[in-house]
Amino acid sequence: MIQAVMVINTQGKPRLAKFYEFQPVEKQQELIRSVYTVLSSRAEDVSNFLDVESIFGPDTRLVYKHFATLYFVFVFDSSENELAMLDLIQVFVETLDKCFKNVCELDVVLNYSKLHTVLDEIIFGGQVLETSSTEVLKAVEEIARLETASNAISLVPKSVSSWRSR
Repeated sequence: MIQAVMVINTQGKPRLAKFYEFQPVEKQQELIRSVYTVLSSRAEDVSNFLDVESIFGPDTRLVYKHFATLYFVFVFDSSENELAMLDLIQVFVETLDKCFKNVCELDVVLNYSKLHTVLDEIIFGGQVLETSSTEVLKAVEEIARLETASNAISLVPKSVSSWRSR
């Protein structure tokens, strides 16, 4: 099971933190700081896989990828395959690239809702739902279309909507 997904910038600011097991906010902040401390002290030419039992508890692994100013981090237990998790990070980033035409930290900050929507289409409740960036993008576009249609309906003045119902 996936326990957490984090996107942290190179200064240690979390841009996304989603925990799939309840953690109090203080504990979440402590975990994010611990993960950042470990990642920022690692050389660029070392493995992207870490045992993080000392941070998250027994049977816990972490995989990350560093793109530009962001670390994309997945924390998971032994029921998940490490290489599959690394690939899932790639799917997440590719989908964000398609959504934002070459994703950057500013896109992540300004489009927080869309970031969560993409992640929720890939992972839900700590379980992998979809591994195809094309399918995830289709679902995200459909959600955006439905939200736009819903907002358009709610913006119709009551006098017009009552006129239509006659």
